Amino acid sequence: MTEHEVEVIASREAQVAAIRVRRALPTKGRRTVGAWCFVDHMGPMSLDPDHSVDVAPHPHMGLQTVTWLFSGEFLHRDSLGSEQLIRAGQLNLMTSGHGVAHSEENPGRRSGELHGMQLWVAQPTSTREGDAGFEHFAELPTLESTTLSASVLVGAFGGVTSPARRDSDHVGVELDFHGGAVTVPMDSTYEYALIVANGSVLVEGVVVEPGALAYLGAGRDEIRFESRGVSRALLIGGVPFDERLFMWWNFVARSQEEISDAWRAWASGDERFGRVASPFARIEVSPPPWLMAMN
Repeated sequence: MTEHEVEVIASREAQVAAIRVRRALPTKGRRTVGAWCFVDHMGPMSLDPDHSVDVAPHPHMGLQTVTWLFSGEFLHRDSLGSEQLIRAGQLNLMTSGHGVAHSEENPGRRSGELHGMQLWVAQPTSTREGDAGFEHFAELPTLESTTLSASVLVGAFGGVTSPARRDSDHVGVELDFHGGAVTVPMDSTYEYALIVANGSVLVEGVVVEPGALAYLGAGRDEIRFESRGVSRALLIGGVPFDERLFMWWNFVARSQEEISDAWRAWASGDERFGRVASPFARIEVSPPPWLMAMN
């Protein structure tokens, strides 16, 4: 990929509980964008009484979960004792550190639409073994123009800064395009990617639609987007992450040994991940393949 070329990478279909998602990151050829290491695009999907969208209690380590909804609601519960309803335009950010467990549950809605993205940010070595934490923000800083509305989830963009915790130098912004062309500022030390949620966005002559991640590279001071109608996208970016990651299931680590220890702790009910006050039974998972091969 040459400097300032736009690379469109197809998402892959995946299953999270009963929810079909388009996994934009990680994919073959692109593991991270800054410290962002995981993006699931869910929906839009219609809710009905026979379709469960509940994700039962499960563990995390070494990452932050960033939950962002365009429509619908989720009820977050975690082993810290947090219980928080999240609605469209609000941010739930959970830091797992050495270990935490949580669930994402339907708060009782049986009709309407669910649409959003679940993202992970890899924690650096300086914080990844630290304490877990949870933050909720009902309002976030926004920017408005005739052609664009922007909500800053994490980091700084266009002169405004989100209050959300950051353990590395990265940014996440919802971009709502009203039609026409718009030039947005960028940090030349960051690499960026765009994930379109609705409609389509033209990026330097390349059409980007839902179901793909457009990798925009690094070294840009600004970029020009164009939409031919109302479109919505998530812009993520950050300083390239310089630590080697080892990811398996819901864990972000640096080695197989760390993953093995985390799986054993979850499988044995160790206090490392705590307990979630959820009506759903916790998710169990088979050992990682390298442990199964040893048996």
